[in-house]
Amino acid sequence: MPAADDGESTLSRATRVLEVFGPGSQALSASEISRRTRIPMASTHRLVGEMVRLGLLERGPDKLVRVGVRLWELGWRSTAALGLRNLALPYLEDLQSVVRHHTLLAVLDGTEVLYLERLSARGPTTVNITRVAGRLPAHSCPSGVLLLAFSPPELQEQVLATHDLVAYTPHTPVEPQALRQVLADTRQRGTASLRGTVHLDAAGVAAPVRDHTGAVVAALTVIVPNDSATIAAARPAVVATARAVTRALQSSPAHLPGRVSR
Repeated sequence: MPAADDGESTLSRATRVLEVFGPGSQALSASEISRRTRIPMASTHRLVGEMVRLGLLERGPDKLVRVGVRLWELGWRSTAALGLRNLALPYLEDLQSVVRHHTLLAVLDGTEVLYLERLSARGPTTVNITRVAGRLPAHSCPSGVLLLAFSPPELQEQVLATHDLVAYTPHTPVEPQALRQVLADTRQRGTASLRGTVHLDAAGVAAPVRDHTGAVVAALTVIVPNDSATIAAARPAVVATARAVTRALQSSPAHLPGRVSR
């Protein structure tokens, strides 16, 4: 892979360019991309031009650059993520029809949660900042806490040793002792329930999806209003649905994503 003048590969720089795009930054100028990535302006122009030529980026009539349809196409060829999402989708739809709240499917990627699917009920009553292909820090949300609780000890210790964990609200577990207790409680119950950790008005209940070895490979979550009765009412449906997805996944090994833990 050709390297830039500073020794960084072109692929690494292209990845950094793609990472600056997000919900609030869907269209950017080359100069803004250069500023955010700290790649020299001349190099940014050359790189963006090549990515536009390949269809990874698109340049609109306003001269601003956006993520290209070609990148979306290539991303959706990821057989593991897409296979798991397609297998679980009918079960998520059934769950949402029962709980009538946001329903999510997520996997762990490093120390972050990656959302493969999000279903929203008509007229949702709960704030939910997640989106398909979006991420949240694992310590902050029900999906992440569940996946982290069943992840290898070394990954848990890595997160626990982090000194600048993001606190979205006063209830986000960022102190090592508090987070360690949350993980222990999650392992004991087999589910994760967090209240007001991402938004004060929202709570979440997450249950594990397991492969044929018992390893937790995904989390199924519903986001509900932050009150005890609603949380308690949602938990049985979430657990039952996660078990149904587990059975379907175990009978269809080709859909298995990367392993999270045993």
